Amino acid sequence: MSGWSGYSGLSVRSGVTGRADPRDGVLAPGEPLRPELADVARLGRHYLRRVLGTARIDDAQTPARMLATHLGPLVSELPVVGETWPNFDHVNVQLALDHWFAEPSRSHRLVGLIGFEKRMFSFGDLIGPQVPFAPALGSVAMVSVPSGPGGRTLPCVRCGIYFVTDDRGPLALLVREAQGHGPRTREGIRVEVMAADQVRADDVLHRLRELALVHNAYRGNIVSFGAEMFGPGDSVLSFQERPRLERDDLVLPEGTLERVEQQVLGVARHRAWLRASGQHLKRGVLLYGPPGTGKTHTIRYLLSRLEGSTVVLLSGSALGHIASACSVARALQPSVVVIEDVDLIAEQRGMHPGEHPLLFQLMNEMDGLGEDVDVAFLLTTNRVDLLEPALAARPGRVDEAVEIPIPDATARRALVELYRGSLALEADALDAAVSRTEGVTASFLKELLRRAALISALGSPTGEPPALRTAALSEALDQLLDDRSKVTRAILGGSRDAP
Repeated sequence: MSGWSGYSGLSVRSGVTGRADPRDGVLAPGEPLRPELADVARLGRHYLRRVLGTARIDDAQTPARMLATHLGPLVSELPVVGETWPNFDHVNVQLALDHWFAEPSRSHRLVGLIGFEKRMFSFGDLIGPQVPFAPALGSVAMVSVPSGPGGRTLPCVRCGIYFVTDDRGPLALLVREAQGHGPRTREGIRVEVMAADQVRADDVLHRLRELALVHNAYRGNIVSFGAEMFGPGDSVLSFQERPRLERDDLVLPEGTLERVEQQVLGVARHRAWLRASGQHLKRGVLLYGPPGTGKTHTIRYLLSRLEGSTVVLLSGSALGHIASACSVARALQPSVVVIEDVDLIAEQRGMHPGEHPLLFQLMNEMDGLGEDVDVAFLLTTNRVDLLEPALAARPGRVDEAVEIPIPDATARRALVELYRGSLALEADALDAAVSRTEGVTASFLKELLRRAALISALGSPTGEPPALRTAALSEALDQLLDDRSKVTRAILGGSRDAP
């Protein structure tokens, strides 16, 4: 490779080593210090070793020498342009680099740096006077970073220098990972380019930004903010499998699902026509109702139908990543931002004194998206009465608010049929389940069927009951409606006054 004529490897020799020369001799205990002719030769050899060792230390390869060999002796005068990506973009920076190096007429060599942990440094520090404990040449440190659902990962460089040569001449790239781990890491993935002129360096960074967007690992996938306990590298973004749900898997009041589908799926299906006619694509849908009625289930169904759309999930403590989530959605549209339990950050401001920065941030992000941006916001809440009116009622933030209510008798019958799976029901078991579950939620009915199936199996000699017995269903209901199960019933969404 051109630009490497002076490179001789990464080994650093601190002196000449080897077995002791028997001609050097040693003084016996008590032997008088009388100079001999052989002492002159021995002193000469010791002096020569010391001089050669010092010279070879001076000639050892360092980042500064390698950069000067590759870019020329005036390397300290060359411009350096740098850019920092968010920590969760480590995988996309590596993908951009890999695709850039694969372009025609470009060759590169990667050299690792050691001693980079918990250190802030740049090209300028590497080519300047060497200081104690400065990063030195060594093996290339790599880390496996999530790159897709199903546990896929990509080896990414933690810290290293790429020595690059193409038809525009030599240049060098310094890649350094974020210092620290987890969502609180402030410093991100740093890439610096050193080239003969600043325009060339700017062009390289611009091309890397393009490639990181085109080949983005998150595009078209479902990702959630918030590090997994055992996730690779404690990444702030985790890949999720796309749900597989059919329309028949949902039981909602007539017309309810159609309203949601029109606003979410309809706009996505006809985005080109809407754009051509001057209509906006940005939309917000709020699903509200008691816990366990099917709000999350409805969202899972919508996501299963939005193949190819990027989905960003936010819930719980991850709600603090609103700005980053909207940035990802804006860059990788068509996209969907799902915020569950939005009431946690969007309570009416009069209830608690002081500011609500997350609420303001969410409203600003929803308002700040352009009219032609294909981003849908799907929000859920159990307490619509607590929501800030500016979020829930103002057009342009939430355009459709849909109630997911407690299932009526018709819906409960359909839910029992759905949740029984392959279990056969005795003739009067279905009627008994519907009549005794007034006011319960879908979650309650799902647990009821599972518990009844278990009771029926425990009463079967083979452990595989041919049918779900009415008695087993009644016993399961008795358990769930018993006063001792008040907490369980509350968690499942069971009515307190169920018969």
